[in-house]
Amino acid sequence: MVNPFIGVINSLLPEPHASLLNGILFGIKVSMPRNFYNALIATGVLHIIALSGVNISILTTLTAKTTLFMGRKASSILTICLIVLFVQFVGPSPSIIRAAMMGSLSLLAVYFGRRDWGLLSLFLVCGIMLLLDFSLIKNLSFQLSFAATFGIILANRRVERQYSNGLLDKAIYWLKENLKLTLSAQLFTVPIIFINFHRISLISPVTNILLEWVIQPIMVLGFITSLIGTIWLPLGMVFSWIVWVPLTYLIVIVETLSKIPGASITF
Repeated sequence: MVNPFIGVINSLLPEPHASLLNGILFGIKVSMPRNFYNALIATGVLHIIALSGVNISILTTLTAKTTLFMGRKASSILTICLIVLFVQFVGPSPSIIRAAMMGSLSLLAVYFGRRDWGLLSLFLVCGIMLLLDFSLIKNLSFQLSFAATFGIILANRRVERQYSNGLLDKAIYWLKENLKLTLSAQLFTVPIIFINFHRISLISPVTNILLEWVIQPIMVLGFITSLIGTIWLPLGMVFSWIVWVPLTYLIVIVETLSKIPGASITF
């Protein structure tokens, strides 16, 4: 299936904004400027332009919230259908297939009123994928997706939340949780990145904390822009000005941090 949104995004946004949005939404990075691509590697956020579980997670969360009025079971079935359509639309890359299968298993657990076991789902899904195509074990996307998900699941064990009405306490808690998840995912992906890119980003935790909150707005606004732009390009231009703002923030953060001496070590 030819993706009609890619050309629309390229028409509405300049570079590297266009290729960055195409990467975040659809995993397309062919036209991305080499300097910016290297900056993503240096700051440890190359994963944002590779389709991963983040896309599926955001899709699942947004759909579940907007269809909650339909009831738990109907919402779960509808979300699974949207996940299938999303995979068909963007293409069945190994990381997307892994995330889609895990997301669907989680929703099925909700449908049948069962508990979702993250680690069990991860090993079950990856085991099935390797049984069907063992060559995936050499696929970089599959390796990074598995390692990062494994780290996040281990770090995201259910703990008792410390509720507080204080804004500062909530901000500190949010920073601690995001830093914990980021460091855990990186701990398991560093060996893979080192072997393939011979580089380790030392500034990656800071970059991820600064950018984590902006990825979801970019995805939502970007998809709206591409959809409306496909229907009527002039109206899409209006929305492209809106999504340009968070994209610019992301680009400035990445380019600025990548220039810091010692941001990454090359071997």
